[in-house]
Amino acid sequence: MQKTFIKYTFFILTAAILMILSINFIFTLYTLESQQFTTFQAKIGQVIHTLENNQEELSLLRENLDVDYLTRAKAAAYVLDREEEISMDVSEMQYLANLLNVDELHVIDENGIIVYASVPQYVGIDMADHKQTRAFLALLESEDENAYLIQDAQPNAAEGKIMQYVGVSRKLHKGVIQVGFEPKRQLEAQSRNTYDYIFSKFPTDVGEELYAVDCETKEIVGHSQGMEKDFTAECYRLDCLEECTEGSYQKGADGKSVYVVSRKYGNIMICATLPKHIMFGKLLGNVINTLIYLLFVEAAVIVLLNYLVKKKVINGIHAINEKLSLITDGNFDTMVEVGGNREFEELSNGINTMVKSIVNMSDRISAIIEMSGIPLAAFEYQKEVKHVFVTTGLMELLGISNQKAVELYSNSLLFDRYIQKIMKNPVEGEEDVYRINDSKYVRIHMSVFSEGYLGVITDATRDIMEKKQMQYENTHDYLTGLYKYPHFKQLAEEIIKKMSDGKVCAVVMLDLDYFKGINDTFGHDVGDRYLQSFSSVMKSMPQDHFLTARRSGDEFCMMIFDCENKDEIVAYMNRFYEALHKNIIEVSDSESRTINASGGFAWTRDSEMNVNELLNQADEALYAVKKDIKGKYAEYEGNRLD
Repeated sequence: MQKTFIKYTFFILTAAILMILSINFIFTLYTLESQQFTTFQAKIGQVIHTLENNQEELSLLRENLDVDYLTRAKAAAYVLDREEEISMDVSEMQYLANLLNVDELHVIDENGIIVYASVPQYVGIDMADHKQTRAFLALLESEDENAYLIQDAQPNAAEGKIMQYVGVSRKLHKGVIQVGFEPKRQLEAQSRNTYDYIFSKFPTDVGEELYAVDCETKEIVGHSQGMEKDFTAECYRLDCLEECTEGSYQKGADGKSVYVVSRKYGNIMICATLPKHIMFGKLLGNVINTLIYLLFVEAAVIVLLNYLVKKKVINGIHAINEKLSLITDGNFDTMVEVGGNREFEELSNGINTMVKSIVNMSDRISAIIEMSGIPLAAFEYQKEVKHVFVTTGLMELLGISNQKAVELYSNSLLFDRYIQKIMKNPVEGEEDVYRINDSKYVRIHMSVFSEGYLGVITDATRDIMEKKQMQYENTHDYLTGLYKYPHFKQLAEEIIKKMSDGKVCAVVMLDLDYFKGINDTFGHDVGDRYLQSFSSVMKSMPQDHFLTARRSGDEFCMMIFDCENKDEIVAYMNRFYEALHKNIIEVSDSESRTINASGGFAWTRDSEMNVNELLNQADEALYAVKKDIKGKYAEYEGNRLD
């Protein structure tokens, strides 16, 4: 009930929020371009204001410096005019220049020739030879004894370096006194008054560009991101920018639309642009912020309504749900006792009756299974139910302890993992039979449905053990426990076929020497122990390289496999015979013997080799040993020819 109420409340509030967002979106969209136009106009106005301030500062600086430079030039003229005889010593001119804090000091005679200078190479320059110096000749022609000339900073005639020169007429002698200054402060102030410099220092938002276009040359004269960009896009063309004085969209450098606002200042068009997707991103940000505020209000309203409904209605229902959760988890002895009103009491009684019926049904099924005498157990796994319904006997069939059973039955997830783990060990050749351990096997039948599955487990240990025993007896010799000869040949043939390139294998035929005498002298029981002792030596060899079998009577065979070469086979043969010689068997109370055996082996690296042919070759080698030197082993002659 509470969730239903909250759900419908949520739907209503969400619909209201969407309506508010729609209205906000339409209104913001309508005012977005207007706001951006106002912002750009303000920024362009700040740029123009900065330019005007810088120009005023530069003019004031020039005016102050011109007065200062003229004063120093007049001071130099005053000093030099009062010298009765002017020395041509450059060092004295440099001293006077340093004293007056000027970079250069020149004396020009009535002929327009520099006769004295603080820079040695300037002495002798004719002022009439260059446009820059020629301007000072007007002072020689002037009748005004206070005449002066202040030249703007420009490259000088002698070296081409930027200098500003000031000249004054001499009063006591015909001529001109000229002082020169390196205009560092003026140049620095001029550099700060360029559009490129102002734009580079002007704060811009993400994606925003500021730039200026010369209306005469139609070229970009400054850009907030430097002058290395490609300025061929529409938003940089003067004819397009003239349409943007009230704001307009143009194509940007990447072909995407940008919003442009332009404003003419003298012969310069100052522009500001912002990509359309960024500008509308601001709209999205506004909508998201509004959404967050509205969601907060919605959450507060829902929390308040939830509290009121819970306090007045839901507490009783929650109490019943808690009891039902305990029952679902397998606590079937839980009693639901919720009062407060007649409906809750009736619901509690109904739940208690239903749980009791379920428990009784499970007990009845278990009793029926026990009465049948069949080692069988059943279980039900449901994904959404924590407890697993099982009948008695499941714990014994699975071979688990009481503690483990309680843990599995009370946690359906663990129970499912345990069953799936068992079913990962199916018995080969058997249907629905799985290995619990080496001495326990079960048969599991399951019916799977969407919510889980039903399962029946029966004990299959006896059937499987009987089959294993039968299989063992069919493939192993009863006396020695070695493979029987036919099974040995089958396994050997498989090993040869699977042999890797570069590997070799060998079959060995063995025959016990003087075994008949052992049987005749000490009896068949000793003979059997003799055979068993010999087979124990065979079994002691490395299982990853040896396959052993009893052929018949006192005849045995081995296969040595997965070797690198014949020398490794020979090493294993020597190892076998060393172990055989160390193996001593008591044949009577007073006599012990070592077992003598003759052997012959044939080897191959051919994976297509027939095992019968290889056995026949080993037989030939054994025959040769038995004929000549018993108690040893020999290699098949055909192998040695290879």
